[in-house]
Amino acid sequence: MKKLTSSLIALLLPFSVIAADNQATQNSTKVFPFFMPDKKPDMPLSASVTRNYDNFLANRQENNELYTQFKYTKLKGFDYNDDDGTISRRDPSKIIFENGKYYVWYTYRNTPTPPKGADLSSDTIPSADWDLAEIWYATSDDGFTWQEQGVAVPRPPKPNVGWRSVSTTDILKWKGKYYLYYQGFMQASGKRGDDCPVAVSYSDSPDGPWTPLNKIVIPNGGEGEWDQYSIHDPYPLVHNGKIYLYYKSDFAKQDKRRGLVRMHGLAIADNPLGPFKKHPLNPVLAAGHETTLFPFKKGVAAFAIRDGNERNTIQYAEDWVNFEIASIVEMMPVAAGPYVPDAFTDTKDGRGITWGLSHFTGVNGWDKNHSNLVRFDVDLSRDVDDRQMKRHSIKFSPEQHYQFGLSKQQKARALAETEKLKSK
Repeated sequence: MKKLTSSLIALLLPFSVIAADNQATQNSTKVFPFFMPDKKPDMPLSASVTRNYDNFLANRQENNELYTQFKYTKLKGFDYNDDDGTISRRDPSKIIFENGKYYVWYTYRNTPTPPKGADLSSDTIPSADWDLAEIWYATSDDGFTWQEQGVAVPRPPKPNVGWRSVSTTDILKWKGKYYLYYQGFMQASGKRGDDCPVAVSYSDSPDGPWTPLNKIVIPNGGEGEWDQYSIHDPYPLVHNGKIYLYYKSDFAKQDKRRGLVRMHGLAIADNPLGPFKKHPLNPVLAAGHETTLFPFKKGVAAFAIRDGNERNTIQYAEDWVNFEIASIVEMMPVAAGPYVPDAFTDTKDGRGITWGLSHFTGVNGWDKNHSNLVRFDVDLSRDVDDRQMKRHSIKFSPEQHYQFGLSKQQKARALAETEKLKSK
């Protein structure tokens, strides 16, 4: 029996040595763990996994305070004349809470016809959805049902800034007074490169009356500069005891195939009426359409909506200038105006946002082009933990996918490619 046991041990010994060697090799080469570490592990990592830890605020979307889904709700209280294109509300401001209720300002157009383009426009026929517009406002007790209060800033008489149209406004509260910044058009949109510098009106109350400065407070750039034609979507926040006003410009239009480039700039002032000094690093954000920003921790977060290589992202700049991608998101609101409680408090500990208003365009087809205001909800707040808002993806039905199918020209090209293969 002893001989048999000794022989068996001798037979198995080489295999035991091999197993031990394999285990030692496995221990010396770390394998990424099954339970994902919250902090970047001290081991060789691929470029993608390294980015996952280094480039975002958290390693998982669920833990990323600047990641969210967007939920939309139809608003009550606004009439759109059966969506015939003659009434439009768009580009809502930030929302503020004053006098026990919410306030919002927006672009309001009420014209005899829908927009007809620059060539067919007149003193009464708009060229674009924001042409021949005024700035109106509404209030709400709950953020879902709104009561329209009427005009806040009418078009001033010619030749004052904005005599053709005043649009795309945003609100600033500074030392007990209120300021509305907006685009001031002096020509029908589409006729002169959408030349529209920023103008401002001010008031002692959010209900007005509003006094126009009747001067340009942020001028277009010089000839050949990126913002020489348009200063769109002025968006003021308070930081370091100053007014930080972000804006968008369209530029680099070369042909229909390449189209416009849209980027964001920053102008800073000690006084709401100026002078504003443009930041030397402009443009400070190379993606996005309309401006939507809010204080977050020490810095500022920004929506990069629709345009650019980094579109559909939320970005963050601790120094309020140099933005980095914080998250990649879906179904972002267009022209979002969030409720930002600490927009004007000069906070060093921004708490984030949970809701706001935005707009839908082309509601009833482009021949009746107009926009409707809509509510969006998010979890981009440090004080909320809504796990439903952190879900990873939105599922679309087959019918929704087919809405974005090939054009006639694209299908013809695909068929021609097949015929070319057959002829070889």
